[in-house]
Amino acid sequence: MRIKSLYSIFKFIACSCFLISFQVYNGNAKGLSSDAKIKNPSQYIILNGVAATPEAFQEVVSVFGDSRHRKTMIGVGFIISYLGSPPDEAAGKLQKYLSLSEQFDVPIVVQLDGEQWWQNRPDLWNWWDKSKSGYNPENTKNVEWTDWSPDSAVKIGWRNWGRQVRVLPMPNLMSPDYRQACHVEMKKLVPIVMNWWHSLPEEKKYLLVGVKIGWESAIGVNNWYYPNGNNLLHHPVENDPLYGLKVDSLPGRGVTTIGYAAVSTLGLATSGKLTEEQLTEVVRLHLKDLCKVCADIGVPRDRLFTHCGGWSHGETLYSAAVNQYSCPGLSFYTYAFDPKKDVTAMKAVESGDAPYWGAVEWLYDGKAKEGNTKKGWISALKKTLSIKNVRYLCIYNWGGIKNNKAAIEAIDTIIRL
Repeated sequence: MRIKSLYSIFKFIACSCFLISFQVYNGNAKGLSSDAKIKNPSQYIILNGVAATPEAFQEVVSVFGDSRHRKTMIGVGFIISYLGSPPDEAAGKLQKYLSLSEQFDVPIVVQLDGEQWWQNRPDLWNWWDKSKSGYNPENTKNVEWTDWSPDSAVKIGWRNWGRQVRVLPMPNLMSPDYRQACHVEMKKLVPIVMNWWHSLPEEKKYLLVGVKIGWESAIGVNNWYYPNGNNLLHHPVENDPLYGLKVDSLPGRGVTTIGYAAVSTLGLATSGKLTEEQLTEVVRLHLKDLCKVCADIGVPRDRLFTHCGGWSHGETLYSAAVNQYSCPGLSFYTYAFDPKKDVTAMKAVESGDAPYWGAVEWLYDGKAKEGNTKKGWISALKKTLSIKNVRYLCIYNWGGIKNNKAAIEAIDTIIRL
């Protein structure tokens, strides 16, 4: 009887050990530590445009559930236009997002923009209106020109993000005063991000996906200039031309070519024909300089991304996304269904030695053969996330897809793989 009892005990212990080992192997043993799970995601699907409120973050969590300890995690992207609002407002907005990220365990991408919106700095751009704040004729050096003389400085620009709108003049990306303004504001904001990140416990470091610099950085695309545009400034918007850009017509893209101010300030040329390569060099140095500011503050390369434009097959602008301080980031709309089809973008991504890259502005348009279906969205998401070293894709925007059942179900499927 004693021998039989010892045998039974031994058998019970052996079976129990096997069962526990099997459960640990599958990562589902009840009561086990999170070591059996994925500690940090390897990729992210970021939703841009989620408001800085508890309700908005809770909405994302409610839709997709808890995506922690998954290979692909849901996160939120937001934009701080540091020349578009007073510094205290920009810092306050940033701190709200950081707090919400930690509160809801939702990773974030912090986009810092000094290009697209700079309405809070008329002291940089107002060179023509004596009745408005910031007026200084010398500000012609801070905006773009339509030829090699500051006498051709622009007063207005146009943008089309779904519809055409008037915007302030395109900044001269190489203007010392403009660059200094960007540095000053970034040196206020980036330390806030890094201090927050360093204060996080090690198991929550994944909450910072990255700091993103640029916003489809380019000259004459998201801020272009129509012929004789200054004459339209005081006329009704209804009189504005509507033909927009011809993105393949370089360097002017079918409207009036700008970029002379930056190219001449940089010393690349002061006369002759403005070239695509010169404009690319301006954008490259612009992004490199701002990335160096971040790197000097302590942002590691694997958490620093650029966002460069690129619209025409073979154009050199894509290469401006690459520098030694950051990971390259590009937009994908036409090729969101399969970014590998954008050969020029992939060539740029592969040209550097960065640990990652990002599809930092992405939206599947439903024009692939599967259409705007769950299957189509799953295919597009999978093809993007399967490309070597892609760290994240950022869907523009949450407001445009949150009621799209096919998109939501596809994203949910991907994060549960």
